[in-house]
Amino acid sequence: MAVRKVKVGVIGCGNICAIYLKNMQGLFEILDVVACADLVMEKAEAAAAEYEGVRAVTADKLLADDEIEIVVNLTIPAAHAEVALAAVEAGKSVYNEKPLALERKEGRRLLQTASANGVLVGGAPDTFLGGGLQTCREIIDDGQIGDPVAATAFMTCHGHESWHPAPGFYYKPGGGPMFDMGPYYLTALVSLIGPAERVTGSARITLPQRTITSKPLAGEIIDVEVPTHVAGVMDFQCGAIGTIITSFDVWGAHLPFIEIYGTEGSLSVPDPNTFGGPVRVMKAGGDWRDVALTHGYAENSRGLGVADMACALRSGRPHRACGEMCYHVLDIMHAFHDASDAGRHVSLESTCKRPAPLPHVETQGGHHGG
Repeated sequence: MAVRKVKVGVIGCGNICAIYLKNMQGLFEILDVVACADLVMEKAEAAAAEYEGVRAVTADKLLADDEIEIVVNLTIPAAHAEVALAAVEAGKSVYNEKPLALERKEGRRLLQTASANGVLVGGAPDTFLGGGLQTCREIIDDGQIGDPVAATAFMTCHGHESWHPAPGFYYKPGGGPMFDMGPYYLTALVSLIGPAERVTGSARITLPQRTITSKPLAGEIIDVEVPTHVAGVMDFQCGAIGTIITSFDVWGAHLPFIEIYGTEGSLSVPDPNTFGGPVRVMKAGGDWRDVALTHGYAENSRGLGVADMACALRSGRPHRACGEMCYHVLDIMHAFHDASDAGRHVSLESTCKRPAPLPHVETQGGHHGG
């Protein structure tokens, strides 16, 4: 029996909007994007023109549309909390680009308001639902590397001012390597081995100013307001100890994306900013071997988390890229900076459940069953 589609509205028509619209209209049958909005109406009109049935409207009009059940919030990080709160106050479920909000108090208010209004909150990244990380999840759940003992995660580069057309916001609150890229790595770790309970960290601003070399702003100076090198240690509830480094201060390195070390072997996890592989396993006393992916959605499937939320709305089951996990990741990121400032460990006040793994067989449309 066909499932009734969930109508979606998109607020924020910047760079990331194109792949969301493409996938939500073409890859997931349960989704029906009917409107998009942006502060610059020309951006909304350009996005809407690409897809039949999508109309460009103001954000207020989109939020007032009773047909729309999910708002996909693709605004800049500084606007995530305000736009999402307006959506849930309008009685709509909301799916945020990362991070969930800039501040913990904004994230808590969003979740509390959504709960009171009986709507859902979710958010990026949904890459942990892709074929690569779901294969890793199955390897861990099947006990192929034993009990997780430790994990490492590394994201190193030299910043975004050499390629991004407007890189300034990466060096303002809500930016920096941890808030920009940390959500991919931390969400992957939480989905694979569970929530953290205590963290510590060290952070620094290496260069107080950055010079843009990309067009069209080449030559402009950026004042850096957030740490550009963050090193953290996490104690997970399962007992594993995790190490993470995110940096905009590294010219080159030979580091894995993520590795998880168990009592019976090791697991090499693919780039958590992608949906595919490669996945590699080494059992005790053996050699590294490539593992075939056990799940689909190995291509760029941004919007998969929105489709999963839509299925949850129709079935009543929990959705996987949920607000509680997004908030836990936000809490961890702040805790690294807090620990560095205070010179101590920080016990986390938040937690979440590991999201349920996807089943092997997925039908087009994001119907994941249980």
